[in-house]
Amino acid sequence: MSKQVIQSATAKNIGSNWIVRAPGELERAEAFFNGSAYAPHRHDTYAIGITLSGKQRFNYRGELRQNESGQCLIIHPDELHDGQAGTDIGMRYRVGYIDPAQIQQVLGGKALPFIENGISDDPRLYQAVLGLLGEMDDDLSGLKYQDALFDLATTMEMVSDDKQKTKPTFDYQAAEMARQYIADNLKQSISLDTLETITGRDRWQLSRDFRALFGTSPYRYLIMRRLQQARAMMTKGVQLAEVASLCDFSDQSHMNRHFKKTYGISPKKWLSSLY
Repeated sequence: MSKQVIQSATAKNIGSNWIVRAPGELERAEAFFNGSAYAPHRHDTYAIGITLSGKQRFNYRGELRQNESGQCLIIHPDELHDGQAGTDIGMRYRVGYIDPAQIQQVLGGKALPFIENGISDDPRLYQAVLGLLGEMDDDLSGLKYQDALFDLATTMEMVSDDKQKTKPTFDYQAAEMARQYIADNLKQSISLDTLETITGRDRWQLSRDFRALFGTSPYRYLIMRRLQQARAMMTKGVQLAEVASLCDFSDQSHMNRHFKKTYGISPKKWLSSLY
């Protein structure tokens, strides 16, 4: 099948920056930005994307890279990157954010696939990405989403740049138990001691396994889940100071700092860009 980007059915005014979120289980968006879009940041999900028009330029792993139409973008969890338009016409693109825990549901405890340069020309991977980003007006849920997720995870593993012949072993069951405990106890004070007691796994081995299997540290995972809650509250009109308190940040400034480090823009700018 030839490479093809399916254009959005919804006409939009591209004279100013905007973000439109898509329905479904996966966090997906179509966006347009001129100039600098995102300051350096890192999130604990994969960011997968395609460029619809213009060029998407970003610093990643020590180099300035460029994503164009016909290529796909695969940013590994917890890798520092930014985002900016590569031409004066701006950049229009689609992006989805996939929790590594969902990739692990397919791979079952293998090391996360890694696309070293963050960009791939592989047509198999491009088609797998289109399975998630090709129809943005449709509700991507249930079996349709699960099928697309399976195709992406298995294709990423197939084309991964990790060519090590000897693969390390991980305790997936213990790491998943720790991940689920964190997700269920976001307002608790959690330490590696706590996770060691719960899982029966040495704290340092558990921390190593967690990073390899889910792409970030247990602490970062906790902060990201709190930020995820915060964004949901923000879209419902809850005031930022109240959001910070409800999501267990020490104050609004504390939340804002984590928000910008994670998403590359401030909460107010993020809210103002949403359609």
